[in-house]
Amino acid sequence: MHDNRDQKLRFSKTLTTYPDPTLGIYNGIKKIEELYGVVLDEIEYIIHGTTLITNAVIERKGSKTAFITTKGFEDVLEIGRELRYDIYDLFLTMPKALVPRNLRFGVEERVSNKGEILTPLSPQGLHEISQKIIENKVEAVGVCLLNSFANARHEKIIGQHLQEKCPDVQFSLSSEIMPEIREYERSSATAMNAYVQPLTDKYLKKLEIELKEKGFGGKLLIMDSGGKLTTVQEARKSPIQLLESGPAGGAIAGVYFSKTLDIKNLLCFDMGGTTAKASIIFDGKPEITNNFEAGRVKRFKKGSGLPVRIPVIDMIEIGAGGGSIARADQLGLLVVGPDSASSTPGPACYGRGGDNPTVTDADLVLGYLDPEYFLGGTMNISVEKSRDALREKLSIPLDISIEEAAMGIHRVVNENMANAARVHILEKGMDPRHFSMIAFGGAGPVHAFGVAKLLNVKELVIPIGAGVTSAVGFLLAPIAKECIHSHIRNLESLDWDEVNNFLERLEEEGKQFLVESGEDDKAYHLKRVVDMRYEGQGHDITIELPEDKLDTKSIDEIKKRFIKEYNFRYNRSNDDIALQMVTWRVLVSGKMPDVVVKQNQKDKRGIDPLKKVREVYFDVTGYMKCPVYDRYHLATGFSARGPMIIEEKESTTVVGLNSEVYIDNDKNIVIHIE
Repeated sequence: MHDNRDQKLRFSKTLTTYPDPTLGIYNGIKKIEELYGVVLDEIEYIIHGTTLITNAVIERKGSKTAFITTKGFEDVLEIGRELRYDIYDLFLTMPKALVPRNLRFGVEERVSNKGEILTPLSPQGLHEISQKIIENKVEAVGVCLLNSFANARHEKIIGQHLQEKCPDVQFSLSSEIMPEIREYERSSATAMNAYVQPLTDKYLKKLEIELKEKGFGGKLLIMDSGGKLTTVQEARKSPIQLLESGPAGGAIAGVYFSKTLDIKNLLCFDMGGTTAKASIIFDGKPEITNNFEAGRVKRFKKGSGLPVRIPVIDMIEIGAGGGSIARADQLGLLVVGPDSASSTPGPACYGRGGDNPTVTDADLVLGYLDPEYFLGGTMNISVEKSRDALREKLSIPLDISIEEAAMGIHRVVNENMANAARVHILEKGMDPRHFSMIAFGGAGPVHAFGVAKLLNVKELVIPIGAGVTSAVGFLLAPIAKECIHSHIRNLESLDWDEVNNFLERLEEEGKQFLVESGEDDKAYHLKRVVDMRYEGQGHDITIELPEDKLDTKSIDEIKKRFIKEYNFRYNRSNDDIALQMVTWRVLVSGKMPDVVVKQNQKDKRGIDPLKKVREVYFDVTGYMKCPVYDRYHLATGFSARGPMIIEEKESTTVVGLNSEVYIDNDKNIVIHIE
């Protein structure tokens, strides 16, 4: 919670609740009220991030969905791009379409890629399809016609028809969800949006109503995958925008710390209970991509999921979290993840029925976590249950000690995360040694030192409230909307009056969204970009457009920006090939939140920050006596040599040997690794 009156952050953390996540939200609000005396009706904003949508796609727990497309294209969802994500896998499994074949309908119509109507929409065919939708008790419909990005007239007619004939059925139009070229990606995004729409609509409606009943009179905003805030109404209409809403908050927090710490290149490392995420802040900005996959068959295999071209902060996901389960495979090798014990039943130490050893169990046995101070002492965990799980599942089968098994889990997880982060950075033509690292999430600070050493990163930062830093990022994001228009022309042959007209229309659409959100449409930030490529290429890169009105004089500057970006990515350019403009994007952002991240505690000089000395296991030394510090009592300017443990309510920071720890003016833990 951020208090505007004193600019202080106040933290609380609670477990996710299944199957109803709203209970966890209410529990968190209740804890804030109890701890800090805040009354719900005094709160102006509640900002929410959720994994509900991505979980529904992964677990196939969406609604019964139908799909309407141009006749002859009913199988696009299954044909896809006909690419094998693993050419050596003889038993390759492709992602299953969200809509079964019997609920995919083709309607007679055709629009050219220039927007000309070649074949009128068939009223009879549309009537027959609506009857089948009713007969099959469909809950949601995705509508994606072949060239609707160029002319949405037929899709809008279908939407009106469904509204009249099937009033209880929700529908998604591709011209509203993703008005871009590429029929497979557009079809996939539209079908997915329809698939999760009833679920999201019900969830957000319930959350909004119950918050009001409990006394909340402020504004509920939702974090989307691109690191910007949206309204509940917009989220209910286009829920696929929320696929990565939780992790996006961490990257936005990374941007803030990049500025305040004056670190231009920063690797953000976020490790929670189920997965870890790594994203980069390059030159003070997050990497935004429009290529995202949901529901991968092979979680970490690119191409094995369902494509969704939405703005998303580019990050790599690693199947390693506090709940990741460790086991011995058929070859007698130690394997960790990607399956997780989650929070229910949770790691063995939770005592909730879980009997598999997890990363949290290993960290507890190694002495990194204090069983009496887990979640600030609000939750009891058992070292003995962790040792029992490690003994039965790993120590005995592998003929190693419990401590060796625990350290094996810790090292395997660190190696997996470091390798994934290294590849993510190298794929962008960068060197991880030129980055500093910031770590957060409940388990991030426990493992960050080991990961940083493997990456040869010399500086590691643990921000205040590291366990909830993603939530801090929510407070730092603006309300914004990205408006899209595909207009495919060669750069040299563009009609600049036409271009300026549709860019102005997109800008007005974004400003209207700000007005409807209660923002001042006079104080806004505008960013215009375009996806470009060399003519004949199949993939685009994004460059920022000049700020002024575009005309023939803009051509040289656009070329210059494209060639610079192309050279940066591929170390070459093709000067003899024409440049082609593909998709134009206008991002309209409201005023940036005026939030200063300050810790609630004052320097408590004269109070010894040393809590205790306990046995902690390091791979080089084995068990050794290690000082444990209370983070809330570490004063600005404190410095000491590692190793050490620094504890706070939401997370624990493990500092290894050969390091120097310093507390800066903003109470961040800064670790210099030798």
